[in-house]
Amino acid sequence: MTQRKNPKLHSKKEGKAVPPVESKNGKRTEIGRGAAGGGGDAGGGSKYSMLTWFVVLALLGVWSSVAVVYFDMVDYDSVIARAQEFRVNFSQVLQGKLMAYDTDGDGDFDVEDAKVLLGLKEAKTWKKMSSEKTESVETKTESMVKKSDEPQIVETTEEPKTSEATTEAAVPLPPLAEDNFVPDDPRESAHFYDGEEADDIDTTGALVKEPEPQETVVESGQYVTSSKITQEEELIVKSEENRSEGPAEEPKETENGKEPENSAVNQMDKLAETAKKKKPKLLNKFDKTIKAEMDAAEKLRKKGKVEEALKAFESLVQKYPQSPRARYGKAQCEDDLAEKLRSNDLLQRCINTYREAADLPDATKDLLRAAMKRRAERQQFLGRMRSSLVTLQKLVEIFPDDIALKNDLGVAHLLLGDNKGAKKVYEEVLAIAPSDGFAKVHYGFILKSENKIAESIPYLREGLESGEPGTDDGRFYFHLGDALQRIGDDSAYHWYELGHKHGHFASVWQRSLYNVKGLKAQPWWTPKETGYTDLVKMLERNWKTFRDEALAVMDQETGRFVPEEENLREKGEWGQFTLWQQGRKVGNACQGAPKTCALLERFPEATGCKRGQIKFSVMQPGTHVWPHTGPTNCRLRMHLGLVIPKHGCRIRCTNQTREWEEGKVLIFDDSFEHEVWQDANSYRLIFIVDVWHPELTPYQRQTLSPI
Repeated sequence: MTQRKNPKLHSKKEGKAVPPVESKNGKRTEIGRGAAGGGGDAGGGSKYSMLTWFVVLALLGVWSSVAVVYFDMVDYDSVIARAQEFRVNFSQVLQGKLMAYDTDGDGDFDVEDAKVLLGLKEAKTWKKMSSEKTESVETKTESMVKKSDEPQIVETTEEPKTSEATTEAAVPLPPLAEDNFVPDDPRESAHFYDGEEADDIDTTGALVKEPEPQETVVESGQYVTSSKITQEEELIVKSEENRSEGPAEEPKETENGKEPENSAVNQMDKLAETAKKKKPKLLNKFDKTIKAEMDAAEKLRKKGKVEEALKAFESLVQKYPQSPRARYGKAQCEDDLAEKLRSNDLLQRCINTYREAADLPDATKDLLRAAMKRRAERQQFLGRMRSSLVTLQKLVEIFPDDIALKNDLGVAHLLLGDNKGAKKVYEEVLAIAPSDGFAKVHYGFILKSENKIAESIPYLREGLESGEPGTDDGRFYFHLGDALQRIGDDSAYHWYELGHKHGHFASVWQRSLYNVKGLKAQPWWTPKETGYTDLVKMLERNWKTFRDEALAVMDQETGRFVPEEENLREKGEWGQFTLWQQGRKVGNACQGAPKTCALLERFPEATGCKRGQIKFSVMQPGTHVWPHTGPTNCRLRMHLGLVIPKHGCRIRCTNQTREWEEGKVLIFDDSFEHEVWQDANSYRLIFIVDVWHPELTPYQRQTLSPI
């Protein structure tokens, strides 16, 4: 800040000659005595008051601002910002003298006002400016209210993860955690399906991180259960958002003066009112007396200040140990913090605190239900499926008439692979509520897993047609279409088309459920297109070595060739001898085919493919494999012909049918629908080698979870 000159000293110096000063353009200028003042008197100092000098400085500031703006010499806003750091802000002092130049009505002279003076910008009336400011403040306030009112969904993280323990899970699994989120007991991480192999999950028991931009599981976008509590809360928020956006159009009146029944606004209001009536009541009589303290702590949690909120609720728990709502709030904060810090310990703490809240004698029914249900979900998140099942069983005992909880209990049985237990639960539900869509799709799925194909179809179809929460899942479209295909009903493709339209399938033909977006998709490939020409050449060059080792294993009859167990055959016999699965050698399998394994070791695109297999496949005459699709678009499948009868063996992928040749490789994408016939007079033997899709990056190949 420029120092103010002493007037006395200044008046003495004015009598002296002033040396010439060189300006920026190189010209030398002499400052005469007349240049210093405005009244014509050379001495001038005593005739000018401090106020006069103050006005002069103010005007100089005005024209300096104009020059700065016009020539873009200085960032005026940053200068003002820096000036505000001083205890006495000189620029603010000047603003009081410059109100006459305030063109935008914001109470000060700034860079925008300078632009108006230069004609670079049109002046706004003060009234308009004021209204704009008010609207801006209202908009910000509304957005803050919306954010604070939104329900916290803890499972939703920056990088959603997916479990691929099975390609046919009945319902979406809870979102998985980061690499450091490890289930406490991997043996409890059971599969959805009866008959699924343990190799369908990472054998380490770790829940593998899935990078967000890479993979999308083709399923509903959130962890859906039959519970409607969360959906009702979201409905309330949405209706409030619609109101806050501005005045809605007045409903049009009909001739009799009544508004139309199909008014969208009316429907939203009615739904919101219904949802509000069902809003959970979490406060008992005592908690209502400390509601203000509770609200203050909850406000911190909703604002994302989880650590502060946790301290506040912990203080309330110490102060009011018998308060269920305080303990429930503490559990929610621990839940949020566990998600934020990726901590298993905190997650276990919140599970325990939810139990403590539910166990308190004066907990309201809604709080008891919410606490125990959330506890079950977090137990599932940690892979503790049996503990979750026990929690849900207790809930159903407390609320025997709650259909939604019974549906969730059925899901818990399916997560454990207990299809019989799930079937019993859904039979009970359908006996009470025969039109329940959620129960129908799951019951239909169970019937199909029991190979009761025709019987499963009406349940799957009616469940999907119901449109109830939890039914719009790719796996139900998948199984309904598959069941219809197996009875020869062409309406299967209608359901596949619906599944595609709902975003569950990449196309009617490509129906894999665990996909990476953006990968090249075509049913048949050439070696050059894959980029794996060296691997193809090696396979074709050594095909007789592979054949001989496979035949030797077949002749030994040691049981290395095991029957296909995925229920893909309509009829016939189909056996497989697997060397690699999920990027790992299978036991001592390579002892039966040492040369084959040695040749393949040099090709990590095959041996390291965690979403594929390397195996021999033998198919006997009279075998037919149903149309089916693989689980993922992340791999391509190579078939090397080893023993191929001259006629009767063929494979269809989409609408193209081809035949194998001995010593030649066929390459196709098995995420597309394919079908196999073996109508020859002798067995067919091929070597199957799965490879990573060539467009996957090294990082994706490393981080994608096994299938």
